[in-house]
Amino acid sequence: MRGRPNLFTRYEADAGIFPSNTQRVWFVIGLIAVAVLPIWLPRDWMILIATAFIASVGVIGLNLITGYAGQVSLGHAFFLGIGAYAGAALGGAATDRVTGLGIDILIWLPAAGLAAGLVGAIIAPVAVRLRGLYLAFLTLGLVFLGEHIFREWDSVTGGPGIGREPAELSLLGWRFDLDGTIGGFNVTREQQIYWLGLVVLIFMGFMAKNLVRSRIGRAFAAIRDRDIAAEVMGIDLTRYKVLAFAVSSFYAGVAGALLFTVTGFVNTASFNLLLSINYIAMVVIGGAASIAGSIMGAAFLTLLPRMIDAAGDVLPFLEVGSQGILSTSQLERVIFGVLIIAFLIFEPMGLYGIWIRIRNYWKAWPFSY
Repeated sequence: MRGRPNLFTRYEADAGIFPSNTQRVWFVIGLIAVAVLPIWLPRDWMILIATAFIASVGVIGLNLITGYAGQVSLGHAFFLGIGAYAGAALGGAATDRVTGLGIDILIWLPAAGLAAGLVGAIIAPVAVRLRGLYLAFLTLGLVFLGEHIFREWDSVTGGPGIGREPAELSLLGWRFDLDGTIGGFNVTREQQIYWLGLVVLIFMGFMAKNLVRSRIGRAFAAIRDRDIAAEVMGIDLTRYKVLAFAVSSFYAGVAGALLFTVTGFVNTASFNLLLSINYIAMVVIGGAASIAGSIMGAAFLTLLPRMIDAAGDVLPFLEVGSQGILSTSQLERVIFGVLIIAFLIFEPMGLYGIWIRIRNYWKAWPFSY
């Protein structure tokens, strides 16, 4: 029995990041394929996919608190904004309008996450007293509070409609935001940003995966499934809820700081309720309580506008000039709403659930009935 494939006799083996050799092999193949993709991709697609990588980090953070710990949060945009402006203030250049320290990415990137995580830890003791709808309203208030702070704090944010320069992507003197040469090969700015986003996503993804399969992750799941029973078993609800808020905010801070540097400009009004809803939609469509689902949801919704643009020539109802029924942005909003409703009703595990169904079908094939 011990020699049978996929038969786990120890909990550690069952809870492994890659429980089987097949998963390890496919992960390495997929990673190599994604890593070499920029050799052929157009420049605008590289930036778009890099944005999806970084958005995935933010979605993983939201999934940790919502999917794994069961705490409803509508304030993710607030923490993204804190990370964006903390990173810009630490890594950006100072001008006569805004402050900036111009320090290395090794410092400003984790510092941006820590700044957001610290704010999350300060707010958490209040938030953990509430749950459900009341917690959602409290976190919603953070978004409006953040919009006011970002709009008025000109020396850090640059003010509404004007903004400021993002932090420099400089690592020990190497500039990721400039074309360069590595080992005799010319690499463009877009390729470097693509690979940087991929490395950050892999690192943060593995950190989250390790967290959720540890004692802390099991405590999160117990609180999500039945908090009173979890407390009876000895789980400190306040401690783990505060930890979930802090870790989730840290991920949002890192994602916000990198998104600012990739896009190059953000308005102070960008970190609003719509952005929070977008991230919740990524969790719902990708799959709650799943790291892989977080990446799937972020990639799908980030690439959706470009896919609709590409399909514009073959969709007769899409507006081209004065012809058509729906514009691209209108179709995007329709698809966005329909997908959220459809996944909530038919597939609560999102894209990750669909992938599990497909995988199980082929594992059982030809006896797939």
